[in-house]
This record gives sequence, C-alpha cells and structure tokens, in this order.
Amino acid sequence: MRLVYGFTLAAALATLVPTLGAQAGAQDPNASRAVAGGGIKVAGWTGKIDDNPRENAGLTINDAKFAAEGKGFRVTTGPSVTYWNPANKASGNYTVKATFNEPEYMNVNTHAHPYGIAIAGNDLDTPNMSILYCSAYGDGRFIVRGFGPAAFPVNPRAEANAAINKAAGKGSPVTQEIAVSVKGDKVECAVNGTVVGSYDKASIIGPGKLKSTDGVYGLRFGHNTDVVITNFAVTNLPK
Repeated sequence: MRLVYGFTLAAALATLVPTLGAQAGAQDPNASRAVAGGGIKVAGWTGKIDDNPRENAGLTINDAKFAAEGKGFRVTTGPSVTYWNPANKASGNYTVKATFNEPEYMNVNTHAHPYGIAIAGNDLDTPNMSILYCSAYGDGRFIVRGFGPAAFPVNPRAEANAAINKAAGKGSPVTQEIAVSVKGDKVECAVNGTVVGSYDKASIIGPGKLKSTDGVYGLRFGHNTDVVITNFAVTNLPK
C-alpha cells in the first residue's frame, strides 16, 4: 500500500508542478505581452525588437504599437523595441531630443521601465546592427547602452539622478525631456536640461560596439511601456 500511495503521490505532484509553473509563467506581470492592434502605423518608420529570449520569446514587431498621436507619437509595448525612420540621419556634431510623457506611470507594468533616444544606427536591418541609446525611467533613473550587435553597457546599470523626474505614484503622469548629443570627442546624455552622463567617443566605437557616431537616429523603449512622444527633433551643432 505504501508503494502504491507513494507512486500515486509522486505522479500527482509531477502532474501538478508543471501546471503550476505554466500558470505562473502565464501570469508573470513582468513578462512582455502582445499589444492588441499592434504594428507600425506611421509611414516611413520601421523597427526591431530585441533579440532577448527571456523577455521577447515568441513576439514580433507587430506585438508593439507605434502610432501617430497629435503632433507626435504614442508607443505601447509589448516587446522591448527600437523604432527609426531610415531618412533620419545625423553626422558630425548634433543633438537628438524629444519629450516623453507617461500619461499613467506603470499602467502596463509592475515597476519602472525605460524609454529614450537612440543614435548612431548602422546596418539596422541586418544581424550586424549597431546603435546607442539613452533612456530614462519614471522613478528617477537613467541608463545608456548600445548594440554592436550584442548588447554592451555604457553605464553598467541604471543610475539615479536628481534631474530626472519621478512620478508621484502608480497611475500619475511623469514627463522627461531626453537629449543625446555628439560633441567633439564626447557623447552626452541630458535629461530635463542636465547632463547626466558623458562618455568618450573612443570608448563606444570599435569591434562589438558602434561603427560610428554618424548614422540613423530614432526612439527606444523597454518592454511593457506606454509613452507619448513630442518635440522629436535633431539639431546640428557647430564643429
């Protein structure tokens, strides 16, 4: 009887545990989820989701939504993604900036996720893509990373900075003005008018990093974000 009971209990647990695991995975609030009515809705723009099996497994670019809203755009993700228009290129010394507004902080996630400006895009429609981005979080942090084509850190982890606005709480609005500039031998990230990170250009160009700081500029979003973007523009700077 004991042997039969033990086998029955083991079999029951073997059946139950995978079921519970599958349910937990399906209910994981931090997993990327498909956005209803997704896709790129703005002419001339394209995009690419991150090659990240942990976050984006089974998802495509059509599981995030990039659409026009007012004089700007609204992006809802989905998978983590970079968007760009191939006609938008910058070279030499320049600044790319935009205003990012989360109408309801954390309305599609359980913790802060980043969004920001991408520059220096090359070979973006190939496996050899390279690009650099600076993103802010609605909890007062920022991060700078690149792809070359594998991800490489510029600042190793998200850092807090007093210049970055913090949402009052879940469901409250929060706005950041983010700018990335190439100036001589430096690349700078500024949030709300304050430079929060400055990096030697030589340290971010080379094998496994950027091909150049010249290239396509665009917009960058972590997974499960909902952001309105306005005032997206590039300014050429003096040499």
